[in-house]
Amino acid sequence: MQANFIRIGAALALACAFLPAASEAASVVTAHTQTAVVARAGRAQAEALLERAVVAYVKDGAAALAEFSQPAGSFVVGDLYVVALGTDGVLKASANNPESLVGKPVLDVHDAAGNALFRDFLDATAATGQGKTQYLWRNPVSNHIENKTALLQRVGDVVLAVGYYTPRSTAEQAHAFLNGAYAELERVGPKKAFKEFNDPKGAFVRNDLYVFAIGLNDARYRANGANPGLAGKDVANLHDAAGTPIVAEMISIVNKQGAGYIDYIWRNPVTNKVENKTAYVRRSGDALIGVGYYSVK
Repeated sequence: MQANFIRIGAALALACAFLPAASEAASVVTAHTQTAVVARAGRAQAEALLERAVVAYVKDGAAALAEFSQPAGSFVVGDLYVVALGTDGVLKASANNPESLVGKPVLDVHDAAGNALFRDFLDATAATGQGKTQYLWRNPVSNHIENKTALLQRVGDVVLAVGYYTPRSTAEQAHAFLNGAYAELERVGPKKAFKEFNDPKGAFVRNDLYVFAIGLNDARYRANGANPGLAGKDVANLHDAAGTPIVAEMISIVNKQGAGYIDYIWRNPVTNKVENKTAYVRRSGDALIGVGYYSVK
């Protein structure tokens, strides 16, 4: 099992290649933090916009649909916009590329992963009139294809949707995040750094990236940005969904190599799905710190 899940041969050299000086690492994580939050909305903002769209559509009908399709209209907020899909399969409104899609049948339109996303809109709301779906779609602000979660509400013969983007971080971003965390730990010491790492609204939790820290002598969490309540918990026997003893493996890696990486299966706090994850870990005193990124294989 180790051969399948852990690659440590040149791990120390690989990790060190991504570990700049403390001042440089701090600037890397600062730059990443600033970039990650530009023009990116979350679930709460999407819910608020969807609620506003439902009220407008119930009140104004076709006039609301026309407003939804205005790229510079009042229902476009950053990277959020409203989509209206008729139960007949015709797209009634969208501020993202309206000239190509609005007024046309779209049930055979697929996302970048091959999902029939508009059919999914209808299926997800068939039973209760509400639902959500996930797919890959172009973000009109970043102009990148990104993961998107759409919140759905059926009103009569129209399904209204507002989606928010949940990008997957890259291996390079995970390394940069680990660099920044290590630099901060060296700068302020373990007590203060672990408190920062354990703050879900702090600088060391961004999108699907977060820092975790585990004691090498007692295998207890010092911090976990995705679930601060785990701090202090004994995780010596923690296994992933495939049965891999991930904490034992991480401790073994840093004790033998100083730094390295491990592949396992873990819940993504952004998508709330169990996904493939690669974590980079590094020893610092009597603890290890790690940052992982998620991928769909």
